[in-house]
Amino acid sequence: MSAELTVTIRPLTAADRSSWARLWDAYLQFYKTSVAPEVYGSTFARLLGNDIRDFNAFVAEIDGKLVGLVHYLFHRHAWKVEDVCYLQDLYADPSVRGTGVGRKLIEAVYAAADANGTPSVYWLTQDFNAEARKLYDRIGVLTPFIRYQRPL
Repeated sequence: MSAELTVTIRPLTAADRSSWARLWDAYLQFYKTSVAPEVYGSTFARLLGNDIRDFNAFVAEIDGKLVGLVHYLFHRHAWKVEDVCYLQDLYADPSVRGTGVGRKLIEAVYAAADANGTPSVYWLTQDFNAEARKLYDRIGVLTPFIRYQRPL
């Protein structure tokens, strides 16, 4: 792809269902996981909902084709008066990596957080995600937190 790409970042719409599912499936495969088919439906419905504290999404589009997605949500935090923003999923199609799509999606979340009066935005990644971490190191701050979860 050329360096002169015109990337449009916009909110997810109902018409994006199949392209979104293709991207989200690739994202889940990257992390060597999967979800039940009904989760695709419930997640997509939440992303399109009107509750600001439910999931939200932006997509990246080039020449009418979706090439990236980001999911985020606002939630309360015990250490702050204002909400915080959790950027849960970020994915750029391998064909557009290194072209700024990921950065633009994160910056769109930053702008949405600012518009919501939510200056704190955070996300997680796996340690092996070296390529994405190069971007994250440029536009975020690595924290010392280690994540634990309940065993299933």
